[in-house]
Amino acid sequence: MKDENKKAAKKLQSHLDYKGMAFFFKIRDLIKPPMRKIQRSKIKEGDHVLDYGCGPGSYSFAAAEVVGKEGRIYAADIHPLAIKKVKKKAEKKKIQNITTLQTDCNTKLPDNFIDLVICFDVMHAIADKDKLIKEFHRVLKPDGYLTFDDHHYNDEEIMNIISNGNLFKLEVKKDKIYNFRINGINLSE
Repeated sequence: MKDENKKAAKKLQSHLDYKGMAFFFKIRDLIKPPMRKIQRSKIKEGDHVLDYGCGPGSYSFAAAEVVGKEGRIYAADIHPLAIKKVKKKAEKKKIQNITTLQTDCNTKLPDNFIDLVICFDVMHAIADKDKLIKEFHRVLKPDGYLTFDDHHYNDEEIMNIISNGNLFKLEVKKDKIYNFRINGINLSE
């Protein structure tokens, strides 16, 4: 494990807590199928998608169906058990368009590489939200989208978190799913 990941692992929830959360998500997914949220996003066939905070991969696998063979899902999480679970499930189901990334913010993906970022119910656990928003902006293509949902925040808080720094602007909100379009601001200037 790299030094960066070792430091992040110290801040992680315990393995037991993670397993409990993953079990809860199985129940949640039966009641609220992940595809419902994916269908409210701007995802389309052939897209390259970053599922940030993928957990056990509920939304990664739903998104993998939509993007098809020409697309790719980058399932990113800080927790090593999340990465292990997604890899194992992808192998078992013979799904070849999912790549896992263990990260605590710096995805190491190329600039302007991703069509859409999914950030569902994870922002509340992020210490440096501005840093993560800048990372999303960096990896997204100039016409990219950030699809966001976090039930821990109200509408005003969500708008403040995502719109802070003017890197994203709300294009459409469907139910509780926000689709933010990237603003063409160059952060290196």
